[in-house]
Amino acid sequence: QVHIMESGGGSVQAGGSLRLSCEASGRGFLPNIMAWYRQAPAKQRELVASIDRGRSTRYADSVKGRFTITRDSGTVHLQMNSLKPEDTAVYYCNVMRGRDQYWGQGTQVTVSS
Repeated sequence: QVHIMESGGGSVQAGGSLRLSCEASGRGFLPNIMAWYRQAPAKQRELVASIDRGRSTRYADSVKGRFTITRDSGTVHLQMNSLKPEDTAVYYCNVMRGRDQYWGQGTQVTVSS
């Protein structure tokens, strides 16, 4: 059984920083791809950033240069700097291994102007 545990998030003023963390645990479980998605009210869920086991990363254009994704085995972090009000959303950790994928429960990030 795989467990996804997210931490971080909260409220911050524009220009501030937050750090999200997500740990995927399970007997012998080592994810291939770990990612963060976000969903704002009345909008579709979108990919924010992803990282594979070789540490190759992908970022949404809207966060390039501001967000950094890193991982250490089964833990992934998202450092978010220079936050903007449009970054306000529920952020979800997503973990993939083969065809299986797992989602975290989501953590709220609110950026006030």
